[in-house]
Amino acid sequence: MEQYGELLATDGVVRGLIGPREVPRLWDRHVVNCALLATALPRDATVADIGSGAGLPGLVVALARPDLRVTLVEPLLRRTTFLDEVVVALGLDNVVVRRDRADALHGKETFDVVTARAVAPLERLLGWCMPLVAPSGSLVAMKGDSAEEEVAAAASVLKKLGCATPTIDVIEAPQPGDGDDATPSPQTRVVRVTWADPARVSLPTSGARGSSRSVQGRPPRRKRRPS
Repeated sequence: MEQYGELLATDGVVRGLIGPREVPRLWDRHVVNCALLATALPRDATVADIGSGAGLPGLVVALARPDLRVTLVEPLLRRTTFLDEVVVALGLDNVVVRRDRADALHGKETFDVVTARAVAPLERLLGWCMPLVAPSGSLVAMKGDSAEEEVAAAASVLKKLGCATPTIDVIEAPQPGDGDDATPSPQTRVVRVTWADPARVSLPTSGARGSSRSVQGRPPRRKRRPS
């Protein structure tokens, strides 16, 4: 984890993946924040990190939880090049880097957990991520103080896709010692979304480009060719 932090603070800054102002708070705001997410994931799960960027949270999750199989999904070449180099440098055999958009994987792969950090509001994130969530899996999106507002704004999309009511979890690091220290413990907030009825989930077929209509219920009708 220290090696990864060093790569973020050096190569990550030079390549424009991390802002120079983020370096002093790299551990508290980024690494520890993502490591807390790792504690909330089921054992031996497959995980997709959508819009992985510099590997936050995907690489931190993979480092903290070697039992997980993590796929980093990122469309930009300069970012996937960095991710590939970090995977090799750290000898991570539980990580796969995919240079793709999330919707390019629709109908091809599903995961026990799909996660994302600072990618898009939940309303948009659902359409990209839920087609990748296995029937018994979940979307675990890292969110800040706007979590409640985003859940409320996404109500119609959640219903349309056939999702259960999301839960908002606050994951807090254990307080060292007797807990009398006035310094607050690091914490992260996640929005967890599952399917309302896993038995009725119908994921898109291969080649679908993220149409929410094909996620739940009947598939879209085919257009008739003119005679």
